[in-house]
Amino acid sequence: MQGRNISDIIEAYLKEILAESARVEIKRSEIAELFNCVPSQINYVIKTRFTIQRGYLVQSKRGGGGYIRIEKVKLLDDRDMLDTMIQLIGEQINQRDALSLVQKLYDDQVIERKEANLILAATSRETLAVADRQLEERLRARILIGILNHLRYERE
Repeated sequence: MQGRNISDIIEAYLKEILAESARVEIKRSEIAELFNCVPSQINYVIKTRFTIQRGYLVQSKRGGGGYIRIEKVKLLDDRDMLDTMIQLIGEQINQRDALSLVQKLYDDQVIERKEANLILAATSRETLAVADRQLEERLRARILIGILNHLRYERE
């Protein structure tokens, strides 16, 4: 496991469980104990690696009987997925979330590698080159929504 950090290891462990079952329900403290890390590390992995953009739905309940439930999202077809992505983007999106979204499109074979790379180039911080972070994220959202709408209508 050389070269892998604890977040990668925790992610791999949870994905291994999800490969056997469509849903996993965990206790944050138990997983933290298993990997000898702080519970906030588990939160970090779930928040950054198990997002709707990557095809996961996360629900949690706090308190004594609390849990974190992770489900693999199954959308009916590409159009449903594209509609969901458009809703998730909203008015603005940061570069990290845009990358996750494009990765999901590629993983689900909605777009090819070349298209993915072109989208990432068009939405990169360097290409947008604006000093105002909110403006950059709004521009990125508009570009991605335009692309997703094009993909949506192209497939009808």
